Amino acid sequence: QVQLVESGGGLVQPGGSLRLSCAASGFTLDYYAIGWFRQAPGKEREGVSCISSSDGSTYYVDSVKGRFTISRDNAKNTVFLQMNSLKPEDTAVYYCNVRRGPIDYWGQGTQVTVSS
Repeated sequence: QVQLVESGGGLVQPGGSLRLSCAASGFTLDYYAIGWFRQAPGKEREGVSCISSSDGSTYYVDSVKGRFTISRDNAKNTVFLQMNSLKPEDTAVYYCNVRRGPIDYWGQGTQVTVSS
């Protein structure tokens, strides 16, 4: 059974940092690109970052470039999202995603709140 479990969210002040984790089970994460998405209240879900399976190449949405870093630890079957210099507009529920064939799998999400 494919499962993704996010963790690491919380409340942080502007300028602070958080490290999100996405632990995969039921499949080997090595072979798949993994994405991080977020959804703020009243807004559509947006892609934040992704990392390829082949060469580890990465993508970031413009609003997080230079602040967020995606990485993977294949031995732990986990993908991370290091978030630095957080801003109030980063507040959202963050989800990880994998597409296997025609099916998209999502975790339950982890809440990130950036507020003073």
